[in-house]
Amino acid sequence: MTYSPKLAAALSGATLQQLAHWRRATSRGAVLVPEISAIRPVLYSFRDLVALRACVKLRNDTSLQKIRRALDTLRDDLGEREHLSAYQLVADDSTIYLVEPERATDLVRNKTNLVIYQMVDVLKPFYRDGRHIPDLLRPREHVAVDPAVRGGIPVIEGTRVPYDDVAALLRDGVSAERISDYYPSVSATAARDAGDFADYVDSYEPLKEQREAAAG
Repeated sequence: MTYSPKLAAALSGATLQQLAHWRRATSRGAVLVPEISAIRPVLYSFRDLVALRACVKLRNDTSLQKIRRALDTLRDDLGEREHLSAYQLVADDSTIYLVEPERATDLVRNKTNLVIYQMVDVLKPFYRDGRHIPDLLRPREHVAVDPAVRGGIPVIEGTRVPYDDVAALLRDGVSAERISDYYPSVSATAARDAGDFADYVDSYEPLKEQREAAAG
């Protein structure tokens, strides 16, 4: 499954501008290059979404400069070349840690054997700049994301029906109660959740973000 930048932004909490900035190579390299396609059409993988959520959470607690420094240490000094989603990274006010089963490494100050008492689950809901970023695997009560179902596209829970197919019917004027005429396995409540999630995804439209940035 591949995710467009808009859907990747909605499921990760990053803005479209951040995604573009993070995939752009600098003297220190890119923060995250989409593993499906880094050129138009830009397409992200499910692993990319997990890594992006980790970056967004880190960005809540520290600067992009420290994130880039930590990634330099991870890739160049420690020789870790796996996909970024394979690593547990946690930030506090001063640094970023690589957390492993028996130790934690300070990626900014190059120290080891530090203890982290609280881990952060990047799949769970969180807030970013006042916006509620949903659970990655369950962005709405009746909408689910499972890499084993349609490659990870958000679907109505317990079905293979894509959320956006249901939302399209709602936007065409079909009532939630009549969605089952088209998809018998989709309840009215699930249809409303699909519509609500589609509205949330569309809130990441580029033009909307540009208008909000200009207004701010």
